[in-house]
Amino acid sequence: LFSIVRKHDISEGFLVTCALIPLTMPPSIPLWQLAIATSFGIVIGKEIFGGVGMNIFNPALTARCFIFFSYPSRISGDQVWLVGPDGYSGATALSIPASELNKDALTLLNGFNQFDYSWWNMFWGWIPGSIGETNKLFILIGALFLIIVGVTSWRVMLGSLIGLVVMSLITNFLAPYSSNAMLTIPPHYHIVMGSFMFGTVFMATEPVTGAHTDFGRWIFGILVGALTVIIRSINPAYPEGIMLAILLMNAFAPLIDYFVVQSNIKKRLARYAQ
Repeated sequence: LFSIVRKHDISEGFLVTCALIPLTMPPSIPLWQLAIATSFGIVIGKEIFGGVGMNIFNPALTARCFIFFSYPSRISGDQVWLVGPDGYSGATALSIPASELNKDALTLLNGFNQFDYSWWNMFWGWIPGSIGETNKLFILIGALFLIIVGVTSWRVMLGSLIGLVVMSLITNFLAPYSSNAMLTIPPHYHIVMGSFMFGTVFMATEPVTGAHTDFGRWIFGILVGALTVIIRSINPAYPEGIMLAILLMNAFAPLIDYFVVQSNIKKRLARYAQ
């Protein structure tokens, strides 16, 4: 309707966004809320900026952000994640250390009785979580496919991984000086916990809203990974950080590219001035 009123073409990119939106949601989300969030993500996140190729923020993440802050009881908390035919609920892996003080995160995860939060279980997806985030093998297959066909940049993915590992090592170093259990999560657990891998592969690499220079993509990815750990660890009330990290870096992507281009211009001017 928005496209018809504004006389915009209805792009096939809408189908890609709407394939990603449900993958960021828990399986029990009411469909009417999903419909409102999708409309918000497409209209406010994309169309008002001029349509395809003009948006600043990732539309799929804009839709999830709308759900998170408009209907928080449906997107966060223990009662959201319905598992199995009996529909029993339980805490997610990130929410367990986020709710405890003066404890070690791995001890808390290993001592949780309702689900087996081992590293391998989190890798294979035998845990509660959003539809697209749980099985990490499928995400890796998707990443490999996107890199081979040249749709996304491997620099963003690798940079995000580097940023997460470095920042989580820093938080591990600071953990003895704090009561925050989230600081004790080691890097290899941060990688498979929550939506980090899904967000890095399918959201951070979105070509329109990310950095467009090669060096800028490294900076963009590293900051996404580092901010994910910072948001997860420093604010236990919001144990997942990849969504806000990507949206924040979407806002700064043009600035990153600007400074990268200006730096290249200065280097060329200096080279030819000699």
